[in-house]
Amino acid sequence: MQESRNKSVYILPNLLTTASLFTGFLAVLWAVEGYFMWSATGILVSCVLDGLDGKVARMTKGSSSFGVQLDSLADLVSFGVAPALMIFLWQTSVFGRLGIASSFLFLACGALRLARFNIQSDQTEEKSSKFFVGLPIPAAACSLSTLVLFSTYLPASLQASLLPAVSLLFLIVLALLMVSQVSYASFKEVEYIRAHPFTTSVSVVLLFVLVASEPKLLGFLFSSAYLASGLIYSFLVLPLRRGTFLGGLIRHKP
Repeated sequence: MQESRNKSVYILPNLLTTASLFTGFLAVLWAVEGYFMWSATGILVSCVLDGLDGKVARMTKGSSSFGVQLDSLADLVSFGVAPALMIFLWQTSVFGRLGIASSFLFLACGALRLARFNIQSDQTEEKSSKFFVGLPIPAAACSLSTLVLFSTYLPASLQASLLPAVSLLFLIVLALLMVSQVSYASFKEVEYIRAHPFTTSVSVVLLFVLVASEPKLLGFLFSSAYLASGLIYSFLVLPLRRGTFLGGLIRHKP
């Protein structure tokens, strides 16, 4: 009985990972058929499932080496292949070879980001760290998806004239951020959640209600805020902290 229970604990996170892979596969199909809004939604759903499988694995202590590898392969499809194809067919195909190259750059940088994450997780325990090194590939995919959804707010004239170039530039920037040394919050501060469970629950509910009220607009704004947060923290906050620390050493140097 105990052995059967242990097997079910390990299967549950892998089922969520498989579901994430399935929605990523649907996103690819919808992009090919020209249903870009559906494709973007599929990627976002895949991102939610991807977050859940990690949470469930940690809560049930059902993580395994097999699950880690499966998760990386699913992420490459759902957050690498799907958004790269979606953005190419949606906007950047007008640039021809440059559009193809930029989509491949996004896919390749996503694969490199996943490989680096797996190595660093074993060496420096990045999975339990408060910060990721480089933009996580799910966040990059969500940024592209929210851009597709947000585009419905733009006038038709801007969609025709500016959106292809903006999409191309955005795609390249996201690709470079994934392989950069920019620090992004991982939101894995379990101690804070345990110490303030009620406050955390209320904050999550309020955030969900807020996004649900205007998902296309607020989803893009929150996604953009997360992209900016890493740049602000890495290039403004950290240098200031280091400068203060070094200044203190100099002032107290005998």
